[in-house]
Amino acid sequence: MTRRLAVLLAAAGSAGLLLGALAFQYLGGLAPCQMCLWQRWPHLAAILIAGLTLALPGWLWPWLGALAAASSGAIGLFHAGVERGWWEGLTACAGGQDIGALTPEELLAQIMEAPLVRCDEIAWQMLGLSMAGWNAVISFVLAGLWIYAATRPRDVT
Repeated sequence: MTRRLAVLLAAAGSAGLLLGALAFQYLGGLAPCQMCLWQRWPHLAAILIAGLTLALPGWLWPWLGALAAASSGAIGLFHAGVERGWWEGLTACAGGQDIGALTPEELLAQIMEAPLVRCDEIAWQMLGLSMAGWNAVISFVLAGLWIYAATRPRDVT
């Protein structure tokens, strides 16, 4: 496999994950939680980095692509752990704050600013993995493709 093909496959994988997430959101009616949204940004970055990798010389681009894919994988892994109750999530995302000490005004403000979807609940799963879990697995595979590309010489065109 050439460097160019590895970059194109990694970019296509990130694009597929983004399109899948958007399809679940807009066609399937599954609103994303805050951590779901965080997982999307590195994939967008990876797609842009793929364009830079193919257009500009430099050894750094594929390593940045690997970092972007691995970042989404790490967020997905953390998110999957929160969903499974393996560790505590972010208070703002999971809604775990003690509300007993809040004034009525503070409580109303917190309710109005709270995310609509909790990060600690699994909205969909397949073969025992949630969307966050699948994102982690696929993102780490994509990071491997980026690393493969980074260790190959630039294709001569």
